[in-house]
Amino acid sequence: MELLSDVLVDSIKDTAQLIPFLLVTYLAMETLEHSAESRMQDMVARAGAAGPVVGALLGAVPQCGFSAMAATLFSGRVITIGTLIAVILSTSDEMIPVLIAHQAPISQMLAIVGAKAAVGLVAGFIVDAIARILGRAGDGHVHIHELCEREHCHCDDDEDGLEDESADHDHDHDHGHHHHHGHGIMSIVRSALHHTVQVTAFIFVIGFVFGLIIEGVGEEALVDVLGAHPVRATFLSALVGLIPNCGASVAIADLYMEGVLATGPMLSGLLASGGVGLLVLFRTNANLKQNLGITAIVYAIAVLVGLAAASLGIIF
Repeated sequence: MELLSDVLVDSIKDTAQLIPFLLVTYLAMETLEHSAESRMQDMVARAGAAGPVVGALLGAVPQCGFSAMAATLFSGRVITIGTLIAVILSTSDEMIPVLIAHQAPISQMLAIVGAKAAVGLVAGFIVDAIARILGRAGDGHVHIHELCEREHCHCDDDEDGLEDESADHDHDHDHGHHHHHGHGIMSIVRSALHHTVQVTAFIFVIGFVFGLIIEGVGEEALVDVLGAHPVRATFLSALVGLIPNCGASVAIADLYMEGVLATGPMLSGLLASGGVGLLVLFRTNANLKQNLGITAIVYAIAVLVGLAAASLGIIF
């Protein structure tokens, strides 16, 4: 009981210190998203062959739900598979707020975000090129109407409603993860508070569990185990990253800042951690085989990059 009490008190103290940083960060992020979301969507939809470039760059912008929007746009064949993968790989999800909360150097954050964006960009172009070679690049036409029919949302046939339909799907199928209905300062504050509470809870749980593990097996023993099996840690971290929940990126970023995860496993986990994008893809895209293939591609790229970073001795 004394062990539980000590770990609980330490976890509460550590988590409480992060709350102000998280709140300020989310207020800034929500303000950005409310003011720029429609423009981001329009840029991606109109990017064409340059989609992976735009997707990778916009995915790196700290915001919520962009991967979900990209998944919906892909399901309607508005963007290419390479653009979708570029967005998922570059999406920062909850990584940046956690790094800021841990007061990570700006240079370190920029390096991680830049690496994710670069990987997303290159991977997006390669995937699109392979899709064209295999003749699976699509027919070049959007299929929003088919998407609407599957979802029974009674969308208007008019193509001028494309942006509104895509945005509606993005919010409707985000499973309550991101609520941005309504406008104005109060809406921004409510969303920021919601995310702050949610991520704070994740950090507390992770910190508490991690604290118990450390006290149980010893910090040095835990670090030795993870350090002795960097390949295994890379595969497992990418697998955790695939979990469609902000807790994945929170856990990975948190363990990295605590010095438990090395750069390779951290990169593999954060590359695979594309928020709820894959979850929305499975919800909106009827082609299950294609969805599984996209998931496998994201996982494989994340693992390969993580292993490469480890073998090259890259450290952020």
